Amino acid sequence: MSKIIVADDEQLIRKLLCDFLKKENHTVLEAEDGEKALELFKRNPDANLLILDIMMPETDGWEVCRRIRKTSDVPIMLLTARSQDFDQITGFEAGADDYVTKPFSPAVVVKRVEALLRRNPANRSEKANDYWGLNINSSAHEVKIGGKGIELTLKEFKILELLLSSVGRAYSREQLLDSVWGFDYFGDTRTVDSHVARLRTKLGGWGEEHLKTVYGVGYKIQEKLNEE
Repeated sequence: MSKIIVADDEQLIRKLLCDFLKKENHTVLEAEDGEKALELFKRNPDANLLILDIMMPETDGWEVCRRIRKTSDVPIMLLTARSQDFDQITGFEAGADDYVTKPFSPAVVVKRVEALLRRNPANRSEKANDYWGLNINSSAHEVKIGGKGIELTLKEFKILELLLSSVGRAYSREQLLDSVWGFDYFGDTRTVDSHVARLRTKLGGWGEEHLKTVYGVGYKIQEKLNEE
């Protein structure tokens, strides 16, 4: 499956998470402080995800996250016993993708790990890049329908990429703003509507068939219906 680095100075929590992740066939590497987590990632740049406790000796999880973000977009989940908004905001500003407050359910953490892995383009199989005639190449930033290239802006591309990462799931406008524009964006959610409208137009018939508005919620990609 995936290679995951788990860094937490509390041995029991670290072991509990590792045991649950290993049951799902993930390869797990352990670190008891921030410096060792950085060393592990340096030796394993192919790691698919990191789980970092914030309050660790040597170097805290925030700083580990900041340093890794200078060279990598690998998904990062932060763990903390503190639930203040300031701590969460600091974590997201450092580049974290998810934030879990202790105490937590290991089974729920594993599910959130799987969701992060699915959303990260680098962890998706090349075979999964074709969606009913639409082909998306994340590394080349290309979208083609029936072999014809479609010119998308960066925001349009990211919206499409995120919606395709969980086909059938409805994303709210707020979720799209946070994921595509960033947590520090304070603009109106109507900007999402205008970008999705342009995206649907550019995708033509494919967009009309698959890019759906979920009224009162947001948007989703709908699977191709079986033809009778």
